[in-house]
Amino acid sequence: MSDQYIKADQLIKAERPAYQSAPVYIDTTATIPASVKVSPFCVIQAHVTLGDQVTLGVGCVIEEGAVIGAGTSLGHHVTVAAGAILGEGCQIAAHVSIGSEARIGARTRIGEHAAIYPQAVLGEEGFIGSSASVGRFPKAAATSTVKAQTDLPPLKMGNGYTIGCSAVLYAGTTYGDQAFLGDGALVRERCTIGKNVVIGSGAAVENDTRIGDYTKIQTGSYITAYMELEERVFIAPMVTTTNDNYMGRTEKRFKSIKGPTICRGARIGGGAILLPGIRVAPETFVAAGALVTKDTEAKRVVKGFPAKELREVSEEELLPED
Repeated sequence: MSDQYIKADQLIKAERPAYQSAPVYIDTTATIPASVKVSPFCVIQAHVTLGDQVTLGVGCVIEEGAVIGAGTSLGHHVTVAAGAILGEGCQIAAHVSIGSEARIGARTRIGEHAAIYPQAVLGEEGFIGSSASVGRFPKAAATSTVKAQTDLPPLKMGNGYTIGCSAVLYAGTTYGDQAFLGDGALVRERCTIGKNVVIGSGAAVENDTRIGDYTKIQTGSYITAYMELEERVFIAPMVTTTNDNYMGRTEKRFKSIKGPTICRGARIGGGAILLPGIRVAPETFVAAGALVTKDTEAKRVVKGFPAKELREVSEEELLPED
């Protein structure tokens, strides 16, 4: 052990806080108030700053320059990497990994075995379920025609969010306040997610997609890459959207890959399929199981395989005008 680390009994002699006598290694440059509780086998590196009433569980590692706000509690074997900042009053469960220079807002709760990747920025009063992966970088398959971008900006999440257990959120995507992502949800890179958006359990949102405020995507739906969902869209369970008419063949596809555009207030019924590049007009109602092969007209109900116009949407179902 380097000479710059000192054991707990040496801290007592130096009139520093009286930590437990079990092995604890703390750099002499760390700032640690007397109210902090450090469990055995913790390592606190150089220039770490801990706020009042911080609690560290057994075996925590706080790397150089990290800052942990007052009243934050870390479970056993949590790693806070160099330069990361945790706000006040956070509750971090056991075996969580927080990457370098990540920013965790005040009063955030994080479940066991979650991983927060480097430089991720998370707002205040959020919840992250166990085994979630937040801010990870993509890795392309060896046979993939689209290579993974290695210089993505960090993930940014607004306040009051919920991220379910085992959800996977990639870097380069931004989220508005009150985003809700169900258990096992997947959101890829370079997306823009509005405020109060719901992405249900097991739903997948591919890269380069924009989702407007108050849109709801329910369980198991597939939102393809390069598409747009405007505000207050409703996607029922198991909807499938597509973006490639050539299905991976010919070079022409790279010029024409585009997912559907789903306009404000449109509703897509369970199990419906939307083909590449179509426009679902505002307030369209797509019936369950429909195959939408062409653009729709506003405020119309379409159904069938392929979908055909049935009637107008009733006035009582329409959203108020902005």
